[in-house]
Amino acid sequence: MGRRMEAPSSPASLVVVLLLGSLLLQARADDPYRFYTWNVTFGDIYPLGVKQEGILINGQFPGPQIDAVTNDNIIVNVFNNLPVPFLLSWQGIQQRRSSWQDGVYGTNCPIPPGGNFTYNMQFKDQIGSYYYFPSLLFHKAAGGYGAIRVLSRPRIPVPFDPPAGDFTILAGDWFKLNHTDLKGILDSGNDLPFPDGLLINGQGWNGNRFTVDQGKTYRFRVSNVGIATSVNIRIQGHSMLLVEVEGSHTMQSTYTSIDVHLGQSYSFLVTADQPPADYSIVVSTRFTTPVLTTAAILHYSSSNGAASVPPPPAPTVEIDFSLNQARSIRWNLTASGPRPNPQGSYHYGLVNTTRTIRLANSRATINGKLRYAVNGISFVPADTPLKVADFYSIPGVFTLGSMPDNPTGGGAYLQTSVMAANMRDYVEVVFENAENLVQSWHIDGYAFWVVGMDGGQWTPASRQGYNLRDAIARYTLQVYPQSWTAIYMPLDNVGMWNVRSESWARQYLGQQFYLRVYSPANSWRDENPIPKNALLCGRASGRRTRPL
Repeated sequence: MGRRMEAPSSPASLVVVLLLGSLLLQARADDPYRFYTWNVTFGDIYPLGVKQEGILINGQFPGPQIDAVTNDNIIVNVFNNLPVPFLLSWQGIQQRRSSWQDGVYGTNCPIPPGGNFTYNMQFKDQIGSYYYFPSLLFHKAAGGYGAIRVLSRPRIPVPFDPPAGDFTILAGDWFKLNHTDLKGILDSGNDLPFPDGLLINGQGWNGNRFTVDQGKTYRFRVSNVGIATSVNIRIQGHSMLLVEVEGSHTMQSTYTSIDVHLGQSYSFLVTADQPPADYSIVVSTRFTTPVLTTAAILHYSSSNGAASVPPPPAPTVEIDFSLNQARSIRWNLTASGPRPNPQGSYHYGLVNTTRTIRLANSRATINGKLRYAVNGISFVPADTPLKVADFYSIPGVFTLGSMPDNPTGGGAYLQTSVMAANMRDYVEVVFENAENLVQSWHIDGYAFWVVGMDGGQWTPASRQGYNLRDAIARYTLQVYPQSWTAIYMPLDNVGMWNVRSESWARQYLGQQFYLRVYSPANSWRDENPIPKNALLCGRASGRRTRPL
């Protein structure tokens, strides 16, 4: 368990701490602040023509978009007007030195009904396309999500000309059953039914129209905010020039369609170079039977009607198409990221790894009910958020090291699993998928390099095929059926971080754990202190946050 950051014991120490705190605050004060007040409510929505109970933010579904610039300070005051606890999490936002703001139950006490909590985040050294979502219970199936767009600072070069417009597409599967019914199905030990449809920005078929002028180029940011299926996106009569994946500028390759797996985000440029008309933006599920499809409209401002060209064909059902496409996505080594220096100035492939972690997902039956597991352990939430328990050194909440580095091969069991790790370790993580479904994994607090993926069983010899030069850095990865995916990740962000399946039923039923990255320095240079406004619950109820 971690040590609590104690108050200084001498006047000299107090001066040092206050000076350090002042410098940290000054660094943030130099960057702009953006303030948001969000009221979270239930409301009637009809995304597939059936009345449902949806989660609205300021009356909107999807919720308001956050537009920011690298290093902006984002202050979001969330008022929970639901009759149940609530949290928001921020997909891909790294929360540097501050897992206190991550918004998952392992780090934050829920916002109680009628209560509020103010998230105080800095989008430190990040650019790109992200989104937020509700993380508790099964709220993600009720909406409550929205886009986050982080632009480069004005003096930082971007490897493409400014687009004429910047559009957001939040795509994903949807169920006609209310989120409470879906949760009830899982709680009873059963799996979810097949989704009923797909949504684009909360709307069904042709519910969205994106207007463009002929001859101009536009940026589209696409995130898969669904809970069950991968999707593919394509645009009738138009090609897509990929430019960014989850905060990394890519080599600019042209695609006719792009697979977007659960939790992932891509952005591409589309040039309106066709005769003026209305063209279909088509989104369909991947690797499913049946295939669900929806569409939006790419509307030329001088359009006289529907385009006469054939609709864009769906990609093949073969895994190889998707695997080869994923391998083709490369890091742009010469482009600037959030800083002026080129992305490729960090030679990730020349750093020796200090530890190899193998993570195998599995489906299991425990106590007569369906569960999912990682290395044979099916995660169960504790009565106190793990980060809070760690800070106050509360015993009995979790056992450090309860998530092993390798698959155990034994039967699955329930536990609040936490993996121990040290600040500045450089780890190789291999995700192994022996099942027949595509897996999608996310790691909070980090971006990592996807150095390899292939079919079959991973062995040390698999490293010979790793891309150690220009693999893409991202925050969500896919693992194909009967396959593996390997990443390199520098552990440079102290905190308690959620490692989870992006298939929300699997996550809910145990396919997740927490990675506790620890620094013995126990310094504000490595990790922010507990926020003064931190909500305390469980075994931490009644304690104080901090005196300063």
